[in-house]
Amino acid sequence: MTPQAAVSAHDSKHDGRVVVEMEHLRKSFGSNQVLRDIHLSIRKGESLVVLGQSGTGKSVLIKCIVGLIDHDEGTLAILGHNISELPEQELIDLRKKIGFLFQSAALYDSMTVRENLEFPLRRQLSSMTQETVDSLIKEALQNVGLSAAIEKTPSELSGGMRKRLGLARTLILKPEIMLYDEPTTGLDPITSKEISRLILEVQNKYDTTSIIITHDIECAKLTANRIIVLKDGVCAAEGTYAELSHSSDPWIRSFFE
Repeated sequence: MTPQAAVSAHDSKHDGRVVVEMEHLRKSFGSNQVLRDIHLSIRKGESLVVLGQSGTGKSVLIKCIVGLIDHDEGTLAILGHNISELPEQELIDLRKKIGFLFQSAALYDSMTVRENLEFPLRRQLSSMTQETVDSLIKEALQNVGLSAAIEKTPSELSGGMRKRLGLARTLILKPEIMLYDEPTTGLDPITSKEISRLILEVQNKYDTTSIIITHDIECAKLTANRIIVLKDGVCAAEGTYAELSHSSDPWIRSFFE
């Protein structure tokens, strides 16, 4: 993917509608209070990067959003719904609108690229015709530049291609919110930049809301409309890349050096 293909995150427009909102969010594991008091609003079409040292609750935060972990206290509203109050089936339906790209891409190694993409469609949209399935698979692979790899298995793909396939499989269900857990981990700098640009292209093409957990400052610089920094279970700082990288707080600035 060429630099010309990238779209600046700071040019992205969001419509003002809050799609994720947290108030007094708390989560503990035994005596370990990971999230102490999180207040956060994320708007439609926004790209939010979450920074913080290891163990500060970044991954716990997005796992609460997708429902892999239940929060202990506070409120968490997704697309206008308080998830603690939703009946089980409505919660399942809401989760279909949230895509999660895991660090490992979480692919099925025994399946081909085509079969990896077909699996979530058959599982969640069982009434879909084969023609529609094939069309969605073709579109998803075109979006991530993997059309030629459709009959390969994940073991035949490079690390960057596996990340692309993981993203394609998540996008195939057209989620409104995308969660990325360390999307560039383990990749070389050039491939990391390509993945970061792909995140931007996806956001702009589908007007998705992106929440990105990363230690990769270049990824943050490329993708973020806004950055928050977690410390001791709270949002210690928030702002644009330029604002935080010139913070008067040396601890905040240390993330950008």
